[in-house]
Amino acid sequence: MSVKVRIPSPLRSFTQGADVIEVAGTSVGEVLNGLKDKASGIETRLFKAPNQLNRFVNVYLNDEDVRFLNNLETPVKEGDEISIVPAIAGG
Repeated sequence: MSVKVRIPSPLRSFTQGADVIEVAGTSVGEVLNGLKDKASGIETRLFKAPNQLNRFVNVYLNDEDVRFLNNLETPVKEGDEISIVPAIAGG
């Protein structure tokens, strides 16, 4: 099953400019881990440790923040969309 992953502008250097990558998986974590096969090096920006998202990266499944669902264990189905949104801080 394939899920669309929306890539933000700052991470498109890992995807040769592509804004959407299709990745197979049954959970958010599986899809994001599979993304590194199609976008080598992107995992350094997404994860601070295996299966632990970087705190400056927000991940949404169909507009729902995965932190309020089942985090990386959140199941996905055909046609779902995952959006990666870098956190923005300022002062």
